[in-house]
Amino acid sequence: MERRPELLPLPQLHAFVVLAEELHFGRAADRLGIAQPPLSQQIRRLEDKVGHALFTRSPGRVALSAAGRELLPAARRALAGLSEGLAAARAAGSGRTGHLRIGFAASLALTVLPGLLRTHRERFPGVDLDIREMTTAPQLAALREGTIDVGLLREPPDDDPDLAFRTVLTEPFVAVLPSAHPLAAHRTIALADLADSPFVLLPRQAGPGLHDRITSLCATAGFTPRVVQEAVEWQTVCALVETGLGVSLAPAAMRRIRLRGVAFRAVVPDDTRTCVAVGWRRGDQGPLVANLLETVRAS
Repeated sequence: MERRPELLPLPQLHAFVVLAEELHFGRAADRLGIAQPPLSQQIRRLEDKVGHALFTRSPGRVALSAAGRELLPAARRALAGLSEGLAAARAAGSGRTGHLRIGFAASLALTVLPGLLRTHRERFPGVDLDIREMTTAPQLAALREGTIDVGLLREPPDDDPDLAFRTVLTEPFVAVLPSAHPLAAHRTIALADLADSPFVLLPRQAGPGLHDRITSLCATAGFTPRVVQEAVEWQTVCALVETGLGVSLAPAAMRRIRLRGVAFRAVVPDDTRTCVAVGWRRGDQGPLVANLLETVRAS
């Protein structure tokens, strides 16, 4: 049977290294914060395990023996490795290192995402951020499956047994119109004024909450939107509006894409808004997620 290597107690190795550096029992004991007799006992126990003297002792002089000179580099490596391991464990345990997977809705790259990620990277530079663009429904599935840790999405479900959500902000909807549309001449329009126009919208399966929010707002205004074209991303929706296919309701952040043939107009009533939320798995108390939630709260 192969003999296992013998493990040496770390306190004895520490005492040995300090004495090897000081070559004086009194100074070494002071550094260790102990009296000289306990230090001598630690060294004797270590020498018993090695089977050889680690120091030569003579009146007024302490020196490393051949065995001591051979052990010293390995003892230093062992103590350094432990110190590095403890530092790494503490960093991981506090969420200062690690790998955090974040899903985000594409439109949030125009609003909260850049500032949030910049702030979080400044606070936790040792955390590797894996950023994944996806619409709301795939984010919800990825959160449940554990393939992302946090999601930034629009219109989360009201009550989910597996996921928790915190509102980041509410953002107005704007009407998205072809520049030649008669309503584009107005700075603000009533939602009901869009009743007779064809709509370009995101498919419900891409974001059920957001789709239902838009259709509910239209219903409150007295009509059901007549959807003639669907597109998965808001940028594509706006590009299709530019071609004259129809109109849309989009988050106000889409104004930043600046399509030449598209007019974005404020909509009344004032409660025509969309909710942006951060989502995570219920019961996930990991430090990486907790630290990101704290960044969201602070931001």
